[in-house]
Amino acid sequence: MAQKTAVITGSADGLGKGIAERLAQDGFNIVLSDINAEKLAQTEQEFKSRNQPVTAFHGNVAKREDQFALVQHAVAAFSSIDVFINNAGIEEVMPLENVTEADFDRVFDINVKGVLYGIQAAAEQMKKQGGDKVYKIINACSIAGHESFDLLGVYCASKFSVRALTIAAAKELAKYKITVNGYCPGVAGTKMWERIDAEMGKHLGLKPGEAFAKFSAGILMGRTQVPQDVAALVHYLASPDSDYMTGQSVIIDGGMVYR
Repeated sequence: MAQKTAVITGSADGLGKGIAERLAQDGFNIVLSDINAEKLAQTEQEFKSRNQPVTAFHGNVAKREDQFALVQHAVAAFSSIDVFINNAGIEEVMPLENVTEADFDRVFDINVKGVLYGIQAAAEQMKKQGGDKVYKIINACSIAGHESFDLLGVYCASKFSVRALTIAAAKELAKYKITVNGYCPGVAGTKMWERIDAEMGKHLGLKPGEAFAKFSAGILMGRTQVPQDVAALVHYLASPDSDYMTGQSVIIDGGMVYR
């Protein structure tokens, strides 16, 4: 995978950063992208300190023009792109009866429109590049894209939508030798899950950490996941070993949801 380029949205921290670190180890040129400019700059510097080829783009995936500008930034830095990972996402924790139009739009703008725009921008560039190689678009889904959970209804709906986009894009882009797959994490000790725990605690009357513990108690492997667990799956999806896989959203949750 040496000399290939991978673009990862939402990669300044959390799972996205873990994915970027694994692909850098695999020999990819790394294009970081995030809406948090300060954290993005810090993460870029970490990669540079390890002499890993990296560039960073400050953008908002909910803006179509930003996703296309991200691709152009990547091409300007490294000439082409081989893998585009739609990792950026946000959560929303509340009963469905309380969801406002603004709440719904905020989640779908990032989690669904962001993925759609990323697919569009990446596919346009990959088609221009052509050749015999197989290009990869990889989307962040979730166990919430396979199973709906109370208090996470809008988030789950957004991730079901990501699965739908993944399948449709796989069918439309296969003729261009572009595969489209998704990865579906479970419960990870990230800042997103810290926020979920806090909000669930408010609605359920639980102390800090109790919602997180309750939600993850049934994991068969006996622990919550770390970014490296998810990054290992994305490593496979980004590699030639997955060239014959497309249209799939693969669960990696330590044993929680079974499909």
